Amino acid sequence: MSTEIFRYPTAEGAAAACGDRILALLDAAKRERRVATLAVSGGSTPRLMFQAMAHSGFDWNGVELFWVDERMVPQSDALSNYRMTREALLDAIGLPDARIHRIAGELRPEDAAAGYVAEIMRVFGLSGGELPVFDVIQRGMGPDMHTASLFPGEPLILNETDIAAAVFVAKMEKQEQHRVTLLPGVLMRARQTLCLVSGADKAAALRNVLREPPNPLQRPAQIASEAMAWYVDDLAYARDIV
Repeated sequence: MSTEIFRYPTAEGAAAACGDRILALLDAAKRERRVATLAVSGGSTPRLMFQAMAHSGFDWNGVELFWVDERMVPQSDALSNYRMTREALLDAIGLPDARIHRIAGELRPEDAAAGYVAEIMRVFGLSGGELPVFDVIQRGMGPDMHTASLFPGEPLILNETDIAAAVFVAKMEKQEQHRVTLLPGVLMRARQTLCLVSGADKAAALRNVLREPPNPLQRPAQIASEAMAWYVDDLAYARDIV
């Protein structure tokens, strides 16, 4: 496994660089296979990334867009990852609806998960038991070292055979949430994973994820594909990480 770490003075710089790398990888995938597949995450730092990507002039034709995870809220809700992506990116790039594969957060969690699995299988042309291989998965990390909607101690972290599942997150401040998330088997098979992390509240977590022995059940952000790249700002980067 190869791991790269790219450090930038600001969150804006890290986000823009991560976005540039995603677009370069998508362009390469389109040239090789005519279609490129991308799964993205939500959050404030990805918003900065999407805003930069929206003004890049990139040709989005042939890109199939998915989400790493989603909260079970309507697509108009302020907590919706889809809404954030639409406002920051999709409204500007004209990607056809047929290429946008959102998780239906307005449904029951189990129904949304089943529908998302079916959609992924359709787009990737999968048979039962097969897992998709995304060209690029963009992930984030929380101060508790969670990634996607896989939090420390979550039994689904041990599931490397299914595509996606509903999960109940009871570790959020002020609220509990039902979500749907891609599972480790899919995250591990990505051709390239780009992790975007910013903020001083992530520094201890980033150090642990990069320096401590692999233990995804305790440190879910250690779930890794063969090619990993971390895009971090100075606040998240501790001097003794490497």
